[in-house]
Amino acid sequence: MHFTKERINALEKHTRTHLINSLSGFKSANLIGTQDKQGNTNLAIVSSVIHLGAHPPLVGMIMRPNSVPRHTFENIIETGSYTINQVNKAIYKQAHQTSARYNKGESEFTATGLTTEYLNDFAAPFVKESRLKYSVKFVENQHLAINGTELVIGEITDVYLDEVALQSDGFLDLQAIETVAVTGLDSYHTSNKLTRLPYAKK
Repeated sequence: MHFTKERINALEKHTRTHLINSLSGFKSANLIGTQDKQGNTNLAIVSSVIHLGAHPPLVGMIMRPNSVPRHTFENIIETGSYTINQVNKAIYKQAHQTSARYNKGESEFTATGLTTEYLNDFAAPFVKESRLKYSVKFVENQHLAINGTELVIGEITDVYLDEVALQSDGFLDLQAIETVAVTGLDSYHTSNKLTRLPYAKK
């Protein structure tokens, strides 16, 4: 099967969205925890979190255009703090529900039954049920003019994880904590590790 640019553009909007969103393969599923200066909490599932560097520890994510209210992005800019909470098998349905359009005053934590957790006096809420989570301080955002999205960049300050995932060399066995991946917009998957390979040399 061959999809030309013309054929892709001719697809119905939702069909095109599903197709293009699936092309990048398995992606991490993360819940972004924020709150505004009034203490209103927000929780949003994001599948675009990417590693940007370990020295210093930087992480990025793509946020959608601000043509409509984006409470997560607004809270990050307002407070400079957010948490990233990996989704696991026990909470993926609740995590998916956070993608619904809730009003500013409605907390996705309350709506989905997930539990807020505040750790080490950090200003943003964590998801208690997440087995791997970390606090992030906002560093900068890059506006992508081509489609109006924002690349949000932050520095990781604290990491909290279930010890069963941590290997002696720092590697994290995400399968051990039942982390799930997502493809497209709504398909969730568990992983099946093949093996770890040695560092590649010529």
